[in-house]
Amino acid sequence: MPTRRNAMTMIGAITMAALPRLVSSAWAQGDGSVVSFVKNMTAKLVTVVNSGSSVQEVRNQLEQIVDSSIDVDAIARFCLGRFWSATTADQQREYLIAFRHLLVTKIASHLGEYQGVRLTVGLARPSAGTEIVASTVERAGAPSTEIDWVVSTGADGNSRIVDLLSAGISLRQTQASDFRSYLAQHNDSVQKLIDGLRQLVAVSR
Repeated sequence: MPTRRNAMTMIGAITMAALPRLVSSAWAQGDGSVVSFVKNMTAKLVTVVNSGSSVQEVRNQLEQIVDSSIDVDAIARFCLGRFWSATTADQQREYLIAFRHLLVTKIASHLGEYQGVRLTVGLARPSAGTEIVASTVERAGAPSTEIDWVVSTGADGNSRIVDLLSAGISLRQTQASDFRSYLAQHNDSVQKLIDGLRQLVAVSR
């Protein structure tokens, strides 16, 4: 089972960056629609966190937010790298499902940890076909953290998160490195990786 950096650096980072603003937040002026996109996505998460709904209801709502706000398939394919084209259609489907399930499970498992967190969203800047939205995460008694949201907007005008940058480090690049390391230790078996992701979902619920 994947264990290095809990095997899902990208998932953990999305959880940390996306769930702040549970008590208060300060939104900087922004001229781009991607700034509003980040703000609106976070507001939706706040509503879910404070809804008082059952665990299953919260999970269902989180799945809707993830599907509408994060390009999970693109991130998953990027993280698998060259192994994507070497897998069968069935394995690709199983991998995408396992990746998405783990993402939602990890976010849901950390919902209670973000009370009192403050998020300040800044302006967007263009970068290689995407836009990067700066933000600062503040927690009482802890140093502030700079998180950049990498957002891609498709031809349909819909924006999706495709990466996060923490201290300038691409988190999907880090996740891809984790997967390559795991695969190298398991004879490049994508099926082993899929099984490992499923195990992580099972133990995290």
